[in-house]
Amino acid sequence: MTESRIRVLVVDDSSFMRKILSDILGGDPRIEVAGTARDGEDALRKIAELSPDVVTLDVEMPRKDGLSTLEEIMKRNPLPVIMVSSLTREGAQITLRALSEGAVDFVAKPSGSISLNMRDVSADLVAKVIAASTARVGGRERKETRPLTSSPVLRPERPRLQPSLPPRAGRPEILAIAASTGGPRALQQIVSRIPGNFPVPIVIVQHMPKDFTLSFAKRLDAMSELDVAEGAEGMDLRPGLAVVAPGGYHMIVRRNQAGRLICGLSDAPPLLSVKPSANIMFLSVADELGGRAVGVILTGMGRDGADGAAALRSKGARIIAESQETCIVYGMPKSAVELGVVDELLPLYSIPEAMIRSVRE
Repeated sequence: MTESRIRVLVVDDSSFMRKILSDILGGDPRIEVAGTARDGEDALRKIAELSPDVVTLDVEMPRKDGLSTLEEIMKRNPLPVIMVSSLTREGAQITLRALSEGAVDFVAKPSGSISLNMRDVSADLVAKVIAASTARVGGRERKETRPLTSSPVLRPERPRLQPSLPPRAGRPEILAIAASTGGPRALQQIVSRIPGNFPVPIVIVQHMPKDFTLSFAKRLDAMSELDVAEGAEGMDLRPGLAVVAPGGYHMIVRRNQAGRLICGLSDAPPLLSVKPSANIMFLSVADELGGRAVGVILTGMGRDGADGAAALRSKGARIIAESQETCIVYGMPKSAVELGVVDELLPLYSIPEAMIRSVRE
């Protein structure tokens, strides 16, 4: 019996873009384009008719725009939705709002609303559709982990520590977070629950392209007692400050001549196809602070962060990972668990308290 393909509904008001997107997705043997829709109202009808696994959704459409359509999808029958729009690059705020309201991820068109350059992001689009098909959205079970029994409850998974790992290295001086698919929403929930007097700086890698991370940092800043900023070369890392790695750069942690922790930026090539890379950030923390740190790995596809977490844990750092129970995509945390370097595997709602506890013990 062959594995069923991922059924995708493509929604865009441009017939040309519907054709381009359908060709890109249909060219992958794992994906089947179940249908297309020209606007939000058409999309809602097609979802009811075709029962797709994933929807790609334009933002700006006549009659019913992408955000309104997304809201209806999440109310009626939550499905993994990827936003694909010319507005996502210039209108990062709109994209971030869509992610907050339930979209799993987004792909920004390289240029105008009708663009042959869409093929430049074809690999990214295919990868994100495949990841989205496994996403847990609104209580929907993941495609590849549908339970064998009628019970929807996921059994807790215990982290498996390697017996050779060292004990804790001492009081942490920094907390580092890695996130990808589903991360913006998860980070909003975490950061909004951290007090402004958090005793160590926080550094964050969220896989997000250039031009989006500044808007994302401002959004986090508006909903948190913490100060939140986009990282910049030489920026002081202080208690009560959370720094988001800028899209298109790797962010590293180092000390200046006075011994204070500061942010550094690197234009090195992508690692594991991502830039910024959580591995690079975690490795810089391990090099500079040894194990006097806490690493947190949230929802996301791929395995970025696992090797860096292993380096941190080998020096005595504490590693916290989000459990499958609440992950939109259980990829990055799972990779760290499989390496045996996770101290605490927790649902998202328990992670803020664990963060606070871990830096005050």
